[in-house]
Amino acid sequence: MNQSRIALVTGANQGLGRALVEGLAARMNPDDLVLLTGRNHQPVTDAAHEVTGLPGTRARVQGRVLDVTDTDAIARLADELGAQYGGVDIVVSNAVARLLPEESQAARADEFIDVSNTATHAILRSFGPVLRPGGRLLVIASSLGTLGHLAPRLHHLFDGASLEQVEYAVESWRTAVHNRTAEEAGWPRWLNVPSKVAQVAAVRAVAAARREHDLATGTLIASVCPGMVDTATSRPWFRDYSHAQSPAQAAGPVLDLIFADHVDPALYGELVRFGKALPWHDGTPPVEQDRMLTP
Repeated sequence: MNQSRIALVTGANQGLGRALVEGLAARMNPDDLVLLTGRNHQPVTDAAHEVTGLPGTRARVQGRVLDVTDTDAIARLADELGAQYGGVDIVVSNAVARLLPEESQAARADEFIDVSNTATHAILRSFGPVLRPGGRLLVIASSLGTLGHLAPRLHHLFDGASLEQVEYAVESWRTAVHNRTAEEAGWPRWLNVPSKVAQVAAVRAVAAARREHDLATGTLIASVCPGMVDTATSRPWFRDYSHAQSPAQAAGPVLDLIFADHVDPALYGELVRFGKALPWHDGTPPVEQDRMLTP
């Protein structure tokens, strides 16, 4: 590719997002641009400056403030990059709301859903059209995103659903949480499970509509499970961190997927963990009394 490549990572001033920016900046070319985005100006500016100064950095790194809960801001940024550069080549939707085990799941539902789900829908809808041929659009999820982690009576909401149907299901779940009818309807108390299933379902929906064209042009849309990562967001949820990866280690397989020479059709639209697709219908609903689960 002769033109400069454009990459964007959300939730990128720390943790896995920061590691992905570092890896992209090290593997891309000096004329390429990596946009490190986050909600607050100073952490974003500091992180971009620090990555720029790393010995292995080759590409240009620019900090951009992007609050992913502002869907209009996502659309404006996609339009801007489309107009200025003719599109984007790499988009990694990584932002997540930090939630502690002792906090009320219901009280934090809006923020969690807005960051993990509404933002995912907006990124897919806004950046999908400006993704250049041969590009990569990845959503960071987890192995909890397979359908079997939900009660069977909820499967029809996500299995084979369109993006609009996934959005409707997410808002129905949100309403049920607020109305205190979620458990009665079969939704787990732990927000992470339906949130991750909905993320993967949204990716599957968008990918299904684009599959033939994208595979013909070497373009990949997928969700990714990075495995257990030792970050401030995830550490409070797990008892045993003996097998946890550092953010840099977890970023490795994601970067390998991004920079693979060819797109494996078996991975397109799927939830990918360490280079392999996880079966969509696998999984079992979590036991509510034990939320300490492996990603």
